[in-house]
Amino acid sequence: MASRKKVIITCAVTGAIHTPSMSEYLPVTPEEITESAVAAAEAGAAILHLHARDPETGRPTQDPKVFERFLPNIKQATNAAINLTTGGSPHMSVEERMRPAVLFKPEIASLNMGSMNFGLFPMLERHTSFKHAWEREHLEKSFDLVFKNTFSDIEKIMTACGANGTRFECECYDISHLYNLRNFVDRGIIEGPLFVQSVFGILGGIGGHPEDVLHMRRTADRLFGDGYRWSVLGAGSNQMRIAAQAASMGGNIRVGLEDSLWIGPGALAQSNADQVSKARELLAGLSIDVATPDEAREMLGLKGGDRVNF
Repeated sequence: MASRKKVIITCAVTGAIHTPSMSEYLPVTPEEITESAVAAAEAGAAILHLHARDPETGRPTQDPKVFERFLPNIKQATNAAINLTTGGSPHMSVEERMRPAVLFKPEIASLNMGSMNFGLFPMLERHTSFKHAWEREHLEKSFDLVFKNTFSDIEKIMTACGANGTRFECECYDISHLYNLRNFVDRGIIEGPLFVQSVFGILGGIGGHPEDVLHMRRTADRLFGDGYRWSVLGAGSNQMRIAAQAASMGGNIRVGLEDSLWIGPGALAQSNADQVSKARELLAGLSIDVATPDEAREMLGLKGGDRVNF
């Protein structure tokens, strides 16, 4: 896998971690999500990872009616492969979280590979004033929160979405998640090529030290051999440093305002496209080419944009 010549850039446009009061540039409305996603694709993102938010409050939602307000527009405006979350928010049931991916049958869907503590409460040290009551509560409740994704939950999502030809961005927040994924491979629930997204820097998961990145890669190589494509995302200030390390090791990279609100020390990113452009500059400095959406589809075995339900 390390011998392939092009890197897939995924852009996670809004997510469910950050709240509107943290950055004026975080896309909230369907119109903002559409505009930001299309600009990220034009900047070089081959895959767009999408969540939805309540247009009035910015609160994460898995209501398909909200997704309907931006999915067709993004598809019409760009050739990027569209990736829908099954993570939603840690405060949602698995049935709620999987609804959009089951209904809209995307080419790819994200899938957390295990339950974990998911600590967002340290953000309260930086952010003290909020526009909406739910924002503070969202962060405070993470002090006593397990993001539930049991083996039963994961198999339910894999089976329902896999029947529609949807493949998965298998999000692994710790080493144990790689072993969980191996179990699903061994039981024939999921087939390759796998797309393993290693997540670094979320409190409750693996850290962002360079040795953590190496440990993730070595373990994935041992468990999956040449049957997977590896990608990384670094949360917050880890974003570009981990992207650079992984790219030098033959990995793909994910950026976007879901993962980090920043473009540099103390400087907010003004768009998702800003982060994609910075990632492209990083790759150019390493003499690495960026994959087009169709090249990404071929690399990951995706079914094509003409076979989705939006």
